[in-house]
Amino acid sequence: MIGTEQITIPRYLKIAVDISARIASGDIQQGEKLKGRSVLSTEYNVSPETIRRAMSILSDKKVVEIALGSGIVVSSKENAIQFLKNFKDDESVAELRMKLSQMLDRRRSMDEEISSLTKQIIDLYKYKRSDLITPVEIPLPSSSPVIGKSIGALEVWHNTGATIIGVIQEKSIIISPGPYYEFVQSDKILIVGDENVIERFNAFINGIN
Repeated sequence: MIGTEQITIPRYLKIAVDISARIASGDIQQGEKLKGRSVLSTEYNVSPETIRRAMSILSDKKVVEIALGSGIVVSSKENAIQFLKNFKDDESVAELRMKLSQMLDRRRSMDEEISSLTKQIIDLYKYKRSDLITPVEIPLPSSSPVIGKSIGALEVWHNTGATIIGVIQEKSIIISPGPYYEFVQSDKILIVGDENVIERFNAFINGIN
C-alpha cells in the first residue's frame, strides 16, 4: 500500500545531514573544529569508516575542510544550508518515484484482475448455457452516436436483439449494466446473440440503419 514503505537512507548520509543541520542552526560555528573520528564514531554509535564517509561528503560539498594534522574544520555555514536543501529536494524526488512505482504496480495488478474477471464472465456464460453461447466483446467506436445515451433510452434489445452482459472500461468492469447505464467513449461491450444479432448491434453503434 502506498505510504507504508519508507526510503532507506545510508547511515553515513544521515550523519552528514545531522552535522550540517547543527552547523546551519549555529550549534556548531563556522571555523570551529569538529571532534575526532573516534569521538564522533562513539557519539553516533557507528564505525570510524562511517564517519570518514560522512566527512568525505561534507568535504565534497565544501561544508567542512579536512586538513592533515589539523583535523576537520567547518568551512561554510551557507554551504551546510544548501546541502540540507538539496538533500530534502532529492529525498522528495525519491519518495515521489517510489510512490509512482507502487502505483504502477497496483495498476498492473488491477489490469491482471480485470483480465481474469473478464475471462471468468466469458467462461460463466459459455458453460452456463447448454447451447454454449459465447459472449462477444465489441469496442465502441469513438464517434458512435450511442455515446452519452443510456441502454434503456436506446432500447438496445428491442433494436438489435442483443443482450448486454457487461461493459469493460479502462480500469473496471461493470457486470449486467442496468437500463440507466450511459455509454462512454472507449467502452467495450460484452453481448450475447447469434451472428445476425452481432451484425445488427455493430450497425446500431455505428449509426447505420
